[in-house]
Amino acid sequence: MVKLAFFTVACGLTAPTNALLRFGCSQLTVQRLDPLVNPGETPSTHLHQIIGGNSFQPSMEPSTHDLPTLSNCTTCGFTEDFSNYWTAVLYFRARNGTFKRVPQLAQAGMEGTNGGMVVYYMSDALFDTKQLSNVTAFKPGFRMLVGEVAYRDRDQARDFRQLTYTCMESQMSRAPETMHFPKTPCRLGIMANHRFPTCWDGVNVDSPNHRDHVAYPEEGTFESGGRCPDTHPVRIPQILLETVWDTRQFQNMDEWPEDGSQPFVWSSGDATGFSHHADYLFGWEGDSLQRAMDAHSYVLTPTLKTQSIAEQNKCQVRDYVGEEIDGWLDALPGGMQSAFNLTSPRRTSVSKSSPVIIQLNIFRI
Repeated sequence: MVKLAFFTVACGLTAPTNALLRFGCSQLTVQRLDPLVNPGETPSTHLHQIIGGNSFQPSMEPSTHDLPTLSNCTTCGFTEDFSNYWTAVLYFRARNGTFKRVPQLAQAGMEGTNGGMVVYYMSDALFDTKQLSNVTAFKPGFRMLVGEVAYRDRDQARDFRQLTYTCMESQMSRAPETMHFPKTPCRLGIMANHRFPTCWDGVNVDSPNHRDHVAYPEEGTFESGGRCPDTHPVRIPQILLETVWDTRQFQNMDEWPEDGSQPFVWSSGDATGFSHHADYLFGWEGDSLQRAMDAHSYVLTPTLKTQSIAEQNKCQVRDYVGEEIDGWLDALPGGMQSAFNLTSPRRTSVSKSSPVIIQLNIFRI
């Protein structure tokens, strides 16, 4: 269960009158599967860490795969949430060229969680204690992707606002945020922050690139109350995923690259950090998410059922790929090359509708 007192003090908030959900989800599986971008492929190109409902599998066709119906457990704290969320996996690249998977660290108040992430659904910016804006919950079959696996430089990464990293000195660290991997050792770990777009076209639950049916606000940001563009007029909850990568065992600078550069690399082969991305498949049961967002609750809501961390940890799926992903590896899973010195790939088309200026929310827990 979430320790509400810790969260409240950390945010500087006291009144439990907000439409904001925050909950932990333990690890469902770590495999080279991607039913959104590479449906049916076993394995997919690179490794992902996945949370949520146990109907997760290589192919999840939206017309036939109803996550709440096909799942019988979830790794998330709210038992009505059978959605799936996933990101790439972080590896440490030692000076001798070998790789080791970086473990994930539970946040304060969620000790005992087996890896995973913390998930937020918000109707307004976290520091807005009123949280009174109306949002429309996602529809059955909805799915989206944020970020671009091919990106390798800052200019490209600005297509996606607020995909950032925090170098954590303690469990309370939430600032500053950078668009690239931290360049010096972090005392506790590296937090990867994935904030999804908050405007929807109101028609399509998906699009060919899994991005064009959603957009960021036309002016400003979600945090500043920016207006949705006319092409995407429906305001949807902001989903924020926080993953803490426990880098404490990799602090020995003698194992870092001789040139002093940072040693971490995504399972996709990116050593810049600009390619981080996240996938979402909606899977809330019935109208439970809409009721929760309408309830003006804070972190926890009486309209939703919760389960213990022990129950979350029990939920798993089978290993479809069967490959070694732990220990010291000679190469990243799937043979992905660690692109420490590669030139940036060609820019791809991204749905956006306002200046590409990243605006960071330093008030977020």
